[in-house]
This record gives sequence, structure tokens and C-alpha cells, in this order.
Amino acid sequence: MPTIETTPDFVRAVYEKLERNLAIIRQRLDRPLTYAEKVFLGHLDDAENEDLEPGKSYVATRPDRVAMQDATAQMALLQFMLAGRDETAAPTTVHCDHLIQAHRGAAVDMQTASETNREVYDFLRTAASRYGIGFWGPGAGIIHQVVLENYAFPGGMMIGTDSHTPNAGGLGMFACGVGGADAVDVMAGFPWEVLYPNKVGVYLTGELSGWTAPKDVILKVCETLTVKGGTNRVIEYFGPGTRSISCTGKGTITNMGAELGATTSIFPYDERMATYLASTGRQEIADVANAHAELLRADPEVEQHPEKYFDVIVEIDLSTLEPHLVGPHTPDLARPVARMAADAAEHDYPVNLTAGLIGSCTNSSYEDLERAADVARQAAAHGAKAKSALYVTPGSEQVHLTIQRDGQMQNFDEIGATVLANACGPCIGQWKRDDIKDGEPNAIISSYNRNFRRRNDGNPETLSFIGSPEIVVAYALAGTLAFDPLRDEIEGENGTRFKLEPPAPAPEVPKGGFVASRLGYIDPPADRGDATVEVSPSSERLQLLEPFLAWDGNDYQRIPLLLKAKGKCTTDHISPAGPWLKFRGHLDNISDNMFTGAVNAFTDETGLGLDLLSSDGQRKFSDTARHYKAEGLRWFVVGDENYGEGSSREHAAMSPRLLGCAAVLVRSFARIHESNLKKQGVLPLTFADPADYDKVQERDRVSVHGLAELAPGANLTVVLHHEDGSEDSFEVNQTQNQEQIAWFKAGSALNLLRAQS
Repeated sequence: MPTIETTPDFVRAVYEKLERNLAIIRQRLDRPLTYAEKVFLGHLDDAENEDLEPGKSYVATRPDRVAMQDATAQMALLQFMLAGRDETAAPTTVHCDHLIQAHRGAAVDMQTASETNREVYDFLRTAASRYGIGFWGPGAGIIHQVVLENYAFPGGMMIGTDSHTPNAGGLGMFACGVGGADAVDVMAGFPWEVLYPNKVGVYLTGELSGWTAPKDVILKVCETLTVKGGTNRVIEYFGPGTRSISCTGKGTITNMGAELGATTSIFPYDERMATYLASTGRQEIADVANAHAELLRADPEVEQHPEKYFDVIVEIDLSTLEPHLVGPHTPDLARPVARMAADAAEHDYPVNLTAGLIGSCTNSSYEDLERAADVARQAAAHGAKAKSALYVTPGSEQVHLTIQRDGQMQNFDEIGATVLANACGPCIGQWKRDDIKDGEPNAIISSYNRNFRRRNDGNPETLSFIGSPEIVVAYALAGTLAFDPLRDEIEGENGTRFKLEPPAPAPEVPKGGFVASRLGYIDPPADRGDATVEVSPSSERLQLLEPFLAWDGNDYQRIPLLLKAKGKCTTDHISPAGPWLKFRGHLDNISDNMFTGAVNAFTDETGLGLDLLSSDGQRKFSDTARHYKAEGLRWFVVGDENYGEGSSREHAAMSPRLLGCAAVLVRSFARIHESNLKKQGVLPLTFADPADYDKVQERDRVSVHGLAELAPGANLTVVLHHEDGSEDSFEVNQTQNQEQIAWFKAGSALNLLRAQS
């Protein structure tokens, strides 16, 4: 059984492997390497023979570890149980952070979660014990914060079943969000296959000061590159400005790289990372990293001539960067806070802020919360309290205990804040609100990472804006979007008015050290004996999986169109979370949510479409899909740009596969979702001519020709059979390599893995 902990010897072994592989790579490429390339190519399974063409070559890599959160771990472990393995081949952990609903406060919410989710927690705990996996129970903290505190290390590679896994890039790791099927491959001892990403370099100069925070760096990058600007790219930060940002500040930036659709984001190793390692009890690992410092940063020529080594370069002067807010409904709609009031007036946003929320996996470090607490202390000194409901989410019990000791928690309490559990909560839709009704227009502001429509509270009329924790507290004190924290005054006690000062520089780690905590952690037993994992056949939360059927060898002929999606269709639209999280381990039950958030291009309605076999008019997409499946029919989906943006949740691929989806044809895909579709045996296609999207009609039947000759790089033909008897035929692209074609033919990647096992 692999050791779960990241030990100095483990790190040394990783660096030795990197050095061996990079000696080969340097001979092959004969040029300097960026830091991301060093880590990525250093983890190749076969450095001598892999094709190395960025943006085109799929390569096999060997990640050092796997991390899973409780919502996605259920399906990943259910798939792993089909793989026929006795234990995981790579160090793996499960973290219970997604299923805890935010409602009344940490203590009550934790008790409710423990009772409500007992069956799922028991399944995860016993499965972890059975297969040699480290288990972090509810309350221990959010997966990415716990990984940063305990497992991440410079130069390592990890995959995680959550799109914000790149948080560990703040500690110099090549950390990538994946679907559960990718995790299962690595857990079963197979390589992780991924497209060799192109490279974006973000050159940082200057230093942050005043109200400007690391959050503002990534908000600016999101504005510059947009939500699809990172697709199949790695974002590498470099330049003198990187060394002015704390390790956890770097983590904030790489965490939100997921909003760019990037494969990952990464910072080079520096003394700020060494400081964080030492403060979290890993001085020996810092010593090993210091001894290999040249390995853990780009070659000098990269910073001297970046144009030679990056496909795109973004330059940001931290000294002139202003604090920003982004939103609503997308993380790339950005403006400096000075423009927020005017934007709200121009676009008729509701200016009254019903809630401010700080913390989450993105911004719950000690440094974050101390800067936010500084703003709270200023307000308390003037007798002011938050005019909006204010919620604080510590990222881990370690951070929670430390800010209790050092007083920041009391500072938040003095201005009326509610402390939530160490969990994701409102960031991922686990927020039970009593203050507004569904459909009621309102605005909220958070330091979270994602703000799609319905994302936080399920209400389509909630406008969600994102900023740094200190900016969020300032806005919560004002209670309105029509406010500029840098210039406007706030009302204090007895009607007095005062202006907030920029928060004082905060220590990147606590002066008194962290209050160490391993609350809820369970090591797998050394002797697992005859341990079993039981799933009740009558459970509504968990369901053992059945393998998907293999491809029958035929083209798809005249299959019905289920959905033509209009505009943004994220994984939140395809498979919403919120109340559906309770079914993450029951594929059939959760599939009733399929496409409930998708906008029908023909009617502009959400979640409803035409059943071509029924005269009942518009029906839920899942009901129509089940009808087609009962009639022995596969079906077809058409989407727009960046289809599948957002969370890594593979249910957005598995539910369509279960209910009969044969193929998805879009203008462009988000990386993780396209990979998830391939893993589950659904054919992902893109329009060769994006204008052909407009040819798709509501009552179309669709044929896909050329499947028998399916080969890497070979286009296929789609024929639209219109209701009036006319047809449109055009070419479509597909990006499957030889192994992925084998997954398609076998019915799924897991089917092939089982056969190989």
C-alpha cells in the first residue's frame, strides 16, 4: 500500500525521476524549459518516445497523488470498485467538504450534515479503509486547503476530482482537475493521459499594496483571457512580482485558473513557499526543495526572452493594479471597484447587497482572513456593523483554530458575521437561504471563485459578484453596490461617518504558528483483512454501477435531437449541484437533473424541450431521454461555445451516457468535460464550420457517418434530417486519439480498464 503522507524521501524520489526524464527531454528538445514544462514533462511515463507537440499530442503521465472531494469521490470509488483492484496504486485521499449545507451556523449545520449524510460518509470511510485511502471526515476542511496544508509540494504532479485542484499550483505543483474516470486510471496503476498543453506566461512586476490583493491578479487575468482563454493551456506565472506574493496568495491565483478553463496554473518555487512549508510542519520538505531549487523554476533564458517560450504573454504590474469586482453570472466580466456603482446603474443591477461571503477554498488563508479582519476592526472601532448578512467560511480546522486563537474570529463577530462550517457551503450551492424567495432579484458579493447563474443559492435572479475578502467585508459594511471602498464613507454609530483605510499588510503565516489539527482524519488500516464496502440495493443515495454497453459497430442513423443549447451551458447547467448533491452516488437518481439548467435554443425556456415521440409538448429533458431510451433509441445534443465550462463533475457526462446520449456536437468544448465525455463513451464532436450550428432545427433527426473508419484526426459527417424531408450535411471534427477510440468502441474507458485488469 502506498504511503499516504508526503515524506521527504517521497519528494526526493520525485525529484530524481524529474532529473532523469528531463535529461532525456533536454536532448530531444534542445532548448531551455519553462517551469511548467519541467514538472509536466518530468512526469512523462515514457520520456523517450512520447510525441511532444503542444496542443496536439496526447501524452501519458504518472501523477504523484490523487485527491477527491466527497461529492465526486462517490462516483469515482464506485467506478474503482469495478476496476478489480485491491488497493490504490498512488497515494490517495478523500475529503468530506461538499455535502455540508450552510444554513444556521457551523455547529448546527455540522450536526445536520452528519445525520443527513451518514450513509454516504460511512460508504466513503469504509471504501477508503478497504482500498488504502486516507480519509478526512466532515469538518476537517475544504479539500484544496487541506491538500495545501498537508500534501502539496513543489515540483509534484497531482490530479483531483474537483476543478479547483490547481490551488496546489500556489505551492509549485502541477495540479489538475479531472473527472473520476481519470482518477480511477491513476488509482488503478495506469498513466493519466492528457493533451500536452500550450503555454501562457503571465509576467508579474511590482508589488501589491493598499486594497489590492492576490485575488485581483486572477480577476484581471480572467478579464484578459476570458473563461475559455485557458483551454488546453497551462498558465505559468513568472517574473519578479511572483516573489512578492505569499504562497497562499499564489494559491488563490492558481485556484481561479479553473475559471479560465486552463489545464492548470503554476508558480515557481521561492522563499515564500519555503516559509509556508516550514509553518505547516514541513521544514524537511522545504530543505529538499531548497537543495533542488534550479529544478523548481524555469531556466533563466525563459524570463530573459519569454516570447520564445510562451504562446501568449500577459503582463501585469502589481504596483498599479486596482482592486476589482467581477460578475454577475461570469467570472470574466470585470471592472475596478471604482466603476462598480456606475456599472450597477447602467445595467440596472439591484444595488442592495443581501449577503457578503468570505472564505471558501479560494480565499480562506490566515493572510486573507487577517486582512478582512483588519477591515472589521476598523468598523467595530466606529460602532458599525455589516448592513448585509456576512458569512465567514474557514478553509480548514487548522485555520479556524488559529483565527480563534489570534482574535480574527472575534473581530468578525463584532460586526455581526456568522461563522459557517469548514466546508464549501454557498460556494457550490450548499446554501439554504431564508431571507429571499426563489425568483426574487437580489445581489450578493463573495470572495469565492465561481458565480454562474443559480450557482450559490439556486435562485436564477441572484446576481453574484466576486472580489477579495477585504473588499467583500467593505461592501457588506456599506450594504450596497453603489459604493467605492477606496473613496466613499461608511455610516458608523449614531450616524457618524468614516472612511475605511486600506488593510495593513498581514503576515503570510501566523507569528505564533498554526494551531495544528488533523480533525476527522483516519489512516487506512495496515491490515485490511476481509474489509468490505456495502451498498444497500434500496438506497436512494448510493447505487452500484453497471458497465455501459459497447458500441455496436454501426453509424448513428436518424437519432432524435434532444437538445440544442443556447449560450453558456456549463456543467452547472448540465448537472446542477445544490439539492442534487445528495444523489452524487446514485447515477440513476441524479440523472433526473440532466440539462435542467440548459437553455433551449428554440424556445429560450430552461430545462424543457420537445419529445419527438410524444404529442405532450415540452417536457423535462431527462423525461424525454428516458422515453427515447425505453424505445431503444440513442439521442443527440448540440451546444454552443465552451460547452461544459466549470466544475469537473463527471455526472455531466455520465448522466447523458446512462440515459442514451450518443454524441455531443458543439462549437467548442471546455477541456475537462470533453475528456469526461470520451471516458464515458460519448462521442464529442465540434463543428468544422461554427456557422453550421444555425442549421440545426428543433425536430431534426441526426445521422453520424464514418464511425467504422474512426481514426485520429479524421473528420466525420453529420446529416441533419429535417421534418420537411430536406437535409443538411456537413463535416465535423473529432479529437480522439487511438486509445480514446478504443474507449469509445469498448463503451467506456472503465470497460477497457476492467478488461486489461
